[in-house]
Amino acid sequence: MNILCGYNVNIDSVYRISGAEISELLRTFERDEILEKIKNPPGKILSESDFAAGLAYCMKNGYGAEWLVFEQGVFELLKDRYFEKSLVRMGGNAGIMANALSELGASRVVPNVAVPSKTQLSLFSEKAVYFPDAPLQKEGDQRAESGNSISASLNNQDPIHFVFDFSEGETFSLYGTEVRVPRENRFIATCDHLNFRLFTSPAFESYAMKHAGEMDGALISGFHLLLDTYPDGSTYKEVIENSFSRLREWKAKNEKLRVHVEFGHFASREIANSVFLKSAEISDSIGMNEDELAMFNNLHEIPAEGLLHMEAEATGKAACKLASLYRLGKLFIHTREFILAVFKPDSGDSNGVGFSGESGISEKCDEGKCDEGKCDEGKCDDKESPSLFKAAEKHLEAMGFGLRCAGAYAASGRLEGREFVEKEASKLQESRFGREQLQLFLKAFGGVACGQGAFALIEDHLVCILPTLLSKSPITTVGLGDTLTAGTFLRGLELDVQT
Repeated sequence: MNILCGYNVNIDSVYRISGAEISELLRTFERDEILEKIKNPPGKILSESDFAAGLAYCMKNGYGAEWLVFEQGVFELLKDRYFEKSLVRMGGNAGIMANALSELGASRVVPNVAVPSKTQLSLFSEKAVYFPDAPLQKEGDQRAESGNSISASLNNQDPIHFVFDFSEGETFSLYGTEVRVPRENRFIATCDHLNFRLFTSPAFESYAMKHAGEMDGALISGFHLLLDTYPDGSTYKEVIENSFSRLREWKAKNEKLRVHVEFGHFASREIANSVFLKSAEISDSIGMNEDELAMFNNLHEIPAEGLLHMEAEATGKAACKLASLYRLGKLFIHTREFILAVFKPDSGDSNGVGFSGESGISEKCDEGKCDEGKCDEGKCDDKESPSLFKAAEKHLEAMGFGLRCAGAYAASGRLEGREFVEKEASKLQESRFGREQLQLFLKAFGGVACGQGAFALIEDHLVCILPTLLSKSPITTVGLGDTLTAGTFLRGLELDVQT
């Protein structure tokens, strides 16, 4: 499978900061200035004191936050003081998904890399990732776009997200007052102006246009990084329009190209709604987690509480409502406890499975045991709707593979091929809460259990659900959603070819 990955690729510099270090840092600034900024957080970083106050504010309250750095001097401070002591790893949804696809057996994976520096390129998998005409970005090379008011240095530097993890119970001195951190969380100082504009490298854009006909899929992400307005006066609306115009051009060259748009935590509901509506017009599938699904409650009108509590009935209803109202090809919801996919069977699904028009299940499976569309007890007559069973099984197979990939990655911090994934996943336990929600799903929607998962017909949409696999002692919790999405998307494309 040949897959394009856009748009956000960056470097994560992860550093666990101690109470002693923040106490020392705060002493270098005026007391009144810092206390005022903790009281009224600026929300962005224009000075070194903004960074110090943002970090102290989050540690004091146990909050998580991400502030964009707008000052070159602050970037230099952060890099000089923390980068060499940090855990440096691949960041950005597109970068993480590209690595996962490469390790899981894709033939060619082409990522968009805003700044192809030696450090950035070194973080990519070497198995199948391909960089089209991408020479290493040389230090001092001027690549800023003309007319852009952001300084050339900020545009040309490595896009680094400085992630400051802090622990619950850590103490520090806030100008004589001892502060105890109430909960573990992180403060992120982000120096990444190109990705916040969904910058597309000329090499990636040229390759995608020239080779769109040879690609099987495109995984697109990063829209959650968009800002309401930018320093040059432009807005997110121009960025969205440009990005989706590009997707239209790709699909015009290849009607079989499967485009999946993955969401994230948006800065505002207005931006989220704009991206959703554009995605609904163009993409074959959309992915999000329960928090993001709850953000769209103004569209689906399902109360956010049940979604945030990961209740399968509420999640199924909200997902079906969105899919129905906006005619989505497929909506994929991934939570910590279960994953759920919704698509309309009588119009074909996003993995190319055709349907003969049947839209019902005549009898429920008492034992809930289905094998290749037939029940062990003979109570689900596959003649009633063979396409329905076939579609559910294919989706559950792809979803199950994605779950095993994410579980293996959480448990080991690595992806080293499919044998490795299956071996590591076999050691994991199914989410007990997810299994309970599956049972409630069956009861609520009159569904049918199939393998480890289940499916139901809700109005005219087929809904598939699977409990997740959990590690008792995860090595990492970062990038699990991206790994799950990449694995599910890749397996779905493979099953599409086999159909």
